[in-house]
Amino acid sequence: MSGGNITLAKTNFTAGELSLDMLGRGDLAAYGNGAKRLRNVFIAPIGGVSRRPGLRHVDIARGKGRLIAFEFNTEQTYLLVLTDLHLDIYADGVAVAHVDTPWTEAQLQQINWTQTADTLLIVHPEVAPRKLTRTAHSAWTISNWMFHEADGVLFQPYHKFAADEVTLQPSATSGSITLTASAAFFVAGHVGTRLRLQQKEVEITAIASATQASATVKQNLVNTSAHKDWEEQALSAVRGWPVSVCFHQDRLVIGGSRDQPNRLWLSKSSDLFNFDLGEALDDEAIEFALLSDQVNAIRHVFSGRHLQVFTSGAEWMVSGQPLTPSSIQLTRQTRVGSPIDRTVPPRDVDGATLFVSRNGKDLREFLFADVEQAYQSGDLAMLAKHVMLAPVDQDYDAGRRLFHVVMGDGGLATVTVYRSEKVTAWTGHVTAGRFLAVAVVEGEVYVLVEREGIVSVECFDESLSLDAALTGSADTAKILWSGLDHLEGQVVRVLADGAAIETLEVQDGAVTLSEPAKCVQVGLPYTHEIEPLPPVVQSAGGAGPGAVVRLIRAHFRLLDTQALHLDTGKGPTPVPFRRFGRHNFDAGPPLFSGDVQIRAIGWKRDAFAPLWRIAQDAPLPCTVLAVATEMKISS
Repeated sequence: MSGGNITLAKTNFTAGELSLDMLGRGDLAAYGNGAKRLRNVFIAPIGGVSRRPGLRHVDIARGKGRLIAFEFNTEQTYLLVLTDLHLDIYADGVAVAHVDTPWTEAQLQQINWTQTADTLLIVHPEVAPRKLTRTAHSAWTISNWMFHEADGVLFQPYHKFAADEVTLQPSATSGSITLTASAAFFVAGHVGTRLRLQQKEVEITAIASATQASATVKQNLVNTSAHKDWEEQALSAVRGWPVSVCFHQDRLVIGGSRDQPNRLWLSKSSDLFNFDLGEALDDEAIEFALLSDQVNAIRHVFSGRHLQVFTSGAEWMVSGQPLTPSSIQLTRQTRVGSPIDRTVPPRDVDGATLFVSRNGKDLREFLFADVEQAYQSGDLAMLAKHVMLAPVDQDYDAGRRLFHVVMGDGGLATVTVYRSEKVTAWTGHVTAGRFLAVAVVEGEVYVLVEREGIVSVECFDESLSLDAALTGSADTAKILWSGLDHLEGQVVRVLADGAAIETLEVQDGAVTLSEPAKCVQVGLPYTHEIEPLPPVVQSAGGAGPGAVVRLIRAHFRLLDTQALHLDTGKGPTPVPFRRFGRHNFDAGPPLFSGDVQIRAIGWKRDAFAPLWRIAQDAPLPCTVLAVATEMKISS
């Protein structure tokens, strides 16, 4: 039985790409605003969907690694590229400095960092923490942390790792002494480590055995008796180094170490490298452990509305206005957990902290609810679980409201986030290679990409429609264009004078055009795809399970579009915009804004088959604002 014609209007894509298990939930508003597949497109917060910008080639990196944004102020911003034992600093896409570093490629997945003014602190549980300092535009230095020192005493965290009954006896109270332990304790790595005996410091200079060591007294000791009141520095080569770090309420916060994974240290107020607990006055250092029914290894500390602590099994709030030794309160908020095999930095988005769940399948929004006076952790990927594939990096482009997540399989996913308008819209991105890392530097989105064994730094550029792309211009038209060594041996697409499109192979770092051109864009092509969900009509006589649907016509409202390749069942076909007598056909296609209509024939019996589909690799802009489809239904 055939029904009448039905018209469905799709005015936005603000639910983004949805999982296939949503195909039976046509009753949800997200179904009407979602899509079955969105590849290589960005969704605007107000609902339109556009072909994503191309990727501009910046430089060939030294290898795999991580990207860090360094922003001294809005006018002095840098991209830090960390690779195996190296750090390269870029300003406006140009390398300005290089520094040798201690982190191997494997260790880079576990580093954590925080910045204040011209200083970046970087930590790793197996490497002594470092301080990167910018002294001038092209002058950068890296050094070890130096805790506050006065009269030979270092004000750093201490802890007794030995059993409580183990005693330590000094041979003298000053000068060079011998320390004797009542049980095996000393190892070779203790050389250079400081101990405190009855709150007095000594520094170990040599190890004689597991129970005996030589030391230099830094503060005259109380006596030479054997006693249990002693401890060693909490952060060392023997006990491990900090796991995470941040600044909060004018204090330096250290979250966890290798051997004390659930411990927090907060420095003295306004004295960032002074961890002297003193007499617990309001401005003195603070130290405590996260105690619960399980050991929660701290993965991140984050300064937001409160000090937020993300652990392997839960999320915590540290409160106190201000934080003092007597006012501090620690409360567990949610039980989600963060990954333990890699560092995926939490990011602030409009007052909420977005973090990846321990299972790598959720993007959680840690948000304070005023009614409950507690934090909640909603899952932003609930309707698009298929896009979350063990994320390894993430960052937020606040200007465009785009949150980028690099996946473990080398893909890149982007979610448009606009909480006040209830917009959470996912799209996926692929390129000829693998995405490895992402960082947003003052509105510029940089990615680390591996292609054909070569790792490159690239940047999203709205003037480009190709990946790994470079542009060139000349006063006189020419056919030979060089400078393409990063694409050697690869088949590229060439956009010449904005019109002619050629497919060529890069040889000896250059391409040879068939016709001379004054301006070219050369790079790797990518295909953008927009595929709607199957129609669900709830009216009487409308489509339901088993119904057969025929698309009669579709109207597409476009904005600043130069090409539209539409598939209604017979493969992608270009939709013409130009009319004879109005345009110069030797020039590139003009930008088109307005409505286009296409007609279609044939019934669709496959419930999963789309009524239409856009698939286009032409390096030209395309923006779809709305779609209206007219169809006939037969049950």
